[in-house]
Amino acid sequence: MDSNSSSPSPNNHASTTKINGFFHPKPGSQPATSSRSRLAMASPVNSDPKVVTGTAGYILEDVPHFTDYIPNLPTYPNPLQDNPAYSVVKQYFVHVDDSVPQKVVVHKDGARGVHFRRAGPRQKVYFEADEVQAAIVTCGGLCPGLNTVIRELVCGLHHMYGVKRVLGINGGYRGFYARNTITLTPKSVNDIHKRGGTVLGTSRGGHDTKKIVDSIQDRGINQVYIIGGDGTQKGASAIFEEVRRRGLKVSVVGIPKTIDNDIPVIDKSFGFDTAVEEAQRAINAAHVEAESVENGIGVVKLMGRNSGFIAMYATLASRDVDCCLIPESPFYLEGTGGLYEYIEKRLKENGHMVIVIAEGAGQELVSESVQSMSKQDASGNKLFQDVGLWISQKIRDHFAAQKTLPITLKYIDPTYMIRAIPSNASDNVYCTLLAQSAVHGAMAGYTGYTSGLVNGRQTYIPFYRITERQNHVVITDRMWARLLSSTNQPSFLDSKGDNEEKKEEEAALNQLPDGHCSKDTSLANKEINSIYPTTC
Repeated sequence: MDSNSSSPSPNNHASTTKINGFFHPKPGSQPATSSRSRLAMASPVNSDPKVVTGTAGYILEDVPHFTDYIPNLPTYPNPLQDNPAYSVVKQYFVHVDDSVPQKVVVHKDGARGVHFRRAGPRQKVYFEADEVQAAIVTCGGLCPGLNTVIRELVCGLHHMYGVKRVLGINGGYRGFYARNTITLTPKSVNDIHKRGGTVLGTSRGGHDTKKIVDSIQDRGINQVYIIGGDGTQKGASAIFEEVRRRGLKVSVVGIPKTIDNDIPVIDKSFGFDTAVEEAQRAINAAHVEAESVENGIGVVKLMGRNSGFIAMYATLASRDVDCCLIPESPFYLEGTGGLYEYIEKRLKENGHMVIVIAEGAGQELVSESVQSMSKQDASGNKLFQDVGLWISQKIRDHFAAQKTLPITLKYIDPTYMIRAIPSNASDNVYCTLLAQSAVHGAMAGYTGYTSGLVNGRQTYIPFYRITERQNHVVITDRMWARLLSSTNQPSFLDSKGDNEEKKEEEAALNQLPDGHCSKDTSLANKEINSIYPTTC
């Protein structure tokens, strides 16, 4: 494989050599040191994406490595080769050229497409066990599986690589410079996976990159494992860039955490399966309440600020839901094809119904009828109105005004109960794979990456791919079509706004001259086109 050519930066490269498309210091030109007195000699702050190309349209979006900016690093044989648990495994070590495709479905004449470096142990490592001082931090909201990831990071470092010094940073990013730490050992974390929440504590915000890296240097930390969502991963990327700028031999590794499953590229985030499973209890309770009375309606609000994956999958799994409302699919209340009309229809047919709504759905409607406050939490996320309470009251008011169909409505909000429980068996296995893959990558000298599952394989994904956008339900995709078929609900796509949007798209397409191509303007591809523009 040949690497992409990279144009020289404005910096003076007289003392550097170009390897794999990147400029690295020549041996002897810049000593490998972490002294702050030599920070001016370190690498530029913003590192360029590390992209390698091959034949047949093969593209590897690689992750940074110590050798990209620190010369003459010694390597050591991987201790796993002498570990009786692993030495019997054939071809246990991952080949240097192993990669995983982002898309499995391809056409015979199409390009091989984007790949990511395959996760797993390497034959050579860049740390000896005695020199490793690892740190683990959890940030953002709670999620099932946090304690499992912490446990497996500690046990993986200890049992696989013999690392004895592992610190837990208490209270999120603030804990780095608040000097709050917990010593973690396999014994102290042995049973934590049976508990919900995080034994390290968590918080939102509090990210001061320079203070955090100062703390990392002062404590002698050289492996940092950061567990959190997209905002946390952005913070991890900033920490990596500062570490790289200072020329430190510190692995900065992200482990993606979001109960909403809205992190892009990866197949799913840990805790999602548990959340969908636990949501069944709330939906079942709503169904029992609704069918036990005449014209009963059960409303269940589930998590999903900007992505409706939990609501969609919980609806598909339950089969008791008559209507699922998510942020990606706008809906309207009144008029032909509106929610009120559909509720009346279902009540006349079945005598009861269950509505599942994601917390981010219908926020534009709430803002129209409720004075919206532009408040944010410590992480910069917009504080949403309680759409569950709002829609429950709107439904009550509507049918009370109609006086033709008396209803009994029960509202259930299990959101904080769902995210506070321990992870189930499926997520426990997934958390183990994520944690062990993260450890293998850090020991092998990789840094500035997120450990994630892509097409069923563990991979190392560069931070910029994780933070570039959010994952959303594509309402023109087959999965949403399966849900509509299951619930038999209207798609709500015939509202005035959607019709106007469709007319604008058709008009734009009709104005194109013959022989010209354009970007796909379907709802499913608008976001993709904004990131990967289509060319003729």
